Amino acid sequence: MRVGLFITCVNDTLYPRTGQAVVRLLERLGCEVDFPAEQSCCGQMHWNTGYGKQIEPLVRRFADTFAGYDAVVTASGSCGAMVRDNHPKAAARAADPTLPEAVAAVVPQVYDLSEFLVDVLGVTDVGAYFPHTVTYHPSCHSLRLMNLGDRPTTLLRNVRGLELRDLPGAEECCGFGGTFALKNPDVSAAMCADKVRHAVGTGAEVLCAADNSCLMHLGGTMGRQRSGVRTLHLAEILASTEEFPA
Repeated sequence: MRVGLFITCVNDTLYPRTGQAVVRLLERLGCEVDFPAEQSCCGQMHWNTGYGKQIEPLVRRFADTFAGYDAVVTASGSCGAMVRDNHPKAAARAADPTLPEAVAAVVPQVYDLSEFLVDVLGVTDVGAYFPHTVTYHPSCHSLRLMNLGDRPTTLLRNVRGLELRDLPGAEECCGFGGTFALKNPDVSAAMCADKVRHAVGTGAEVLCAADNSCLMHLGGTMGRQRSGVRTLHLAEILASTEEFPA
């Protein structure tokens, strides 16, 4: 199966190990993974702040860049949700009459990593080894728009050596929300403090999520508190083996 890796801006710029982990994991499972260098921002920040017209070139670039792949896999629930939910809306408003068709051809092939593993490859045990206690934060976009459900936790429960601990208030927002954190810093910090308190209270060594943007927000607070809990993207845990520890 030929897979196009949609790495996203945050991962490419700040968390390259996540993209490397996705490639290592998918190749281990027999996929041919390609990283099309023409990819760029999905336009989420622009869309969320009212610049719907201005993202049309980004929507076109995405559709053209990822056309022809058997699947497009991303390790970001928020960016995946932007493409699946909002690219069709932006295309429908565009002056270019060919854009809706181009978007409609690509969007059904866009998957979050956990979706691709469970629903497309039919795999819940990816052969990972991670001997640590972990708690999982389901980010808002992955939970409410990507509808990942229990796919991430099912994958985690099948990792050898891993003990998964339930996160109290798991479905509550961590307070990041992109520009929300910038426009409402006090509220954002309070929401983050609640989530961090719950995560630390589990006694887990690692807080895991499918979005590095949320982990950046949470990890910053936990680092300042010297909580001893580290953050790690789901992909990095699933790619971890005795040969390649996370």
